[in-house]
Amino acid sequence: MRSRVLIAFSALLAVLVVAAVGTIVYDHGHRDTIAKGVTVGGVDVGGLHRAEATAKLRRAILEPLQRTIVVDHGRQRWRLTAREARVTTNLDATVEDALARSRTGNILQRTVRGITGGSVDAHLQPQVTFSDAAVIRLLDRVRTATNRPSINATVKFSAAGLQTTPSRDGLAVDASGLHRRIKAALASPTASRRFSAVTHHVAPKVTTDQLAEQYGTALIVDRADFKLKLYKRLKEVKSYSVAIGAVGRETPAGLYHIQNKAVNPAWTKPNSDWVPKDQRGEVVPGGDPANPLKARWLGIFDGAGIHGIDPSEYGSIGHAASHGCVRMRIPDVEDLYPQVPVGAPIYIA
Repeated sequence: MRSRVLIAFSALLAVLVVAAVGTIVYDHGHRDTIAKGVTVGGVDVGGLHRAEATAKLRRAILEPLQRTIVVDHGRQRWRLTAREARVTTNLDATVEDALARSRTGNILQRTVRGITGGSVDAHLQPQVTFSDAAVIRLLDRVRTATNRPSINATVKFSAAGLQTTPSRDGLAVDASGLHRRIKAALASPTASRRFSAVTHHVAPKVTTDQLAEQYGTALIVDRADFKLKLYKRLKEVKSYSVAIGAVGRETPAGLYHIQNKAVNPAWTKPNSDWVPKDQRGEVVPGGDPANPLKARWLGIFDGAGIHGIDPSEYGSIGHAASHGCVRMRIPDVEDLYPQVPVGAPIYIA
């Protein structure tokens, strides 16, 4: 009886020894095998040896990360190579991490898991690094070639007329959005590496329409040609023949604004040498035959203005004949008057 028990015990002990040895051998033989259920960057590496996993990850992750970034806008192209961007990844370290995750649990748990087809739920992401400075240099090249400043509308007064520069929209690349997309692509083996630079228009501070509104009405007196030109929204709409100040009493050159207006204006005799001293300051009512300001008045500067004249003086039109004012025929000044608001600019060339 004792012999049978001893034999049975010896057999059991032998089985245990064999099982233990087998477990150790199995576990040792799988120390370089990644457990099922482990992924790296979305790539299944379960059941692969270290070298196999490394090779698979190089094909699936490292090689795509080496592709060149291409940015286009119209027919223009800009490139950023992986070398310029200094793209690197820690695949070898991630494979080591996958192997370490595969060794979780004790030797018996690992062996049972391996024999029964069990898995380890581990999803690892390799670390990808790159030079953000290289990305910014690429963006600078795109901006330099693509961006253009907006142009404000401008106007210049001259004897030839209103010279205008039309406004133009500028163009700007959405650099911040492009920056984000390129950085995301550099770190992802599956992302597209070709981008179109998105641009948006940049409105000028002063548009042509705004300038036309600002200069809804403008006047230019061309003293050399004895013409008064009327402009509406920057375009000449009418020209009138005028007389200007005589030599020594010139109509003052420069840019002014219409200061006041009057119908059949009164006239205050000026403190000038051509007015007798005892009459200076006298006021001659509008409509009085002695009043030289006929029909209408548009004040300009320091007593000078635009006004009509008696038909008997129409011969002075086209000459330097006044005491500094701009003279017009009565029908002309009556036509001009309602078209010019107070504050309208007038340039005397």
